[in-house]
Amino acid sequence: MDDATHLTILDRGHELSGVVRPGESWAAAARRTCASLHVEPTPVDLSGEVKRFQVDHDLRIALRAMGRGDLPDVARWRASEQVHRWWAADGEPTLERVTEQYGPAIDGMERTRMWVVEANGRSVGFCQDYRIRDHPGFAVLVPDPEAVGVDYAIGEPHLLGQGIGTAMLWAWVRSARHRYRDVTTYFAAPEHTNLASLRVLEKVGFAPGTWFDEPRADGSVATVVGCSLDVARVVG
Repeated sequence: MDDATHLTILDRGHELSGVVRPGESWAAAARRTCASLHVEPTPVDLSGEVKRFQVDHDLRIALRAMGRGDLPDVARWRASEQVHRWWAADGEPTLERVTEQYGPAIDGMERTRMWVVEANGRSVGFCQDYRIRDHPGFAVLVPDPEAVGVDYAIGEPHLLGQGIGTAMLWAWVRSARHRYRDVTTYFAAPEHTNLASLRVLEKVGFAPGTWFDEPRADGSVATVVGCSLDVARVVG
């Protein structure tokens, strides 16, 4: 019986097939399988028995540190319908409010790290990451307080449904692997009704786990789904 994990890599209509070797991560196996192409494969869907990657020659996703000059864009993204509905508990996203929320982290006064996501050189969204242990009220709710947590949003509505979410989250995963070398788990907790976000997490290799109630900044409580990524298995 074949117990090996299989993968495929799509490149301009051609499909390469490979197998994950014992002790090898899915990402490392994908890179080895398409090594002759000299490109970095990105996930299409890692939630199935066969791990599906692709080589996208037209899309370049990058993360850069957020600066205060990005805050007008962040406020605009936070006000967009597809983002605001999930971030409403953080208050109205006026520029003043957003500056108050993110300015200290941008200035290095808080341990949360803020990132702008660029697609082909254009700013399209943002991520924030943090060690969960630095937030004691949240740490008692999650399975691994030593994990790194991530929140993310695509800010431009016209880019929804084009694979940008999967690509940006994978770019974050690769970035976090270099910045948090001792961490074994990444964690995200979208609301249970945010099916699009939950699906993106699954595509990148996060596994859904326990549902729990998370207190929000406005005093409300949201039912969220804890999703964890095994760094060694997925990224290596």
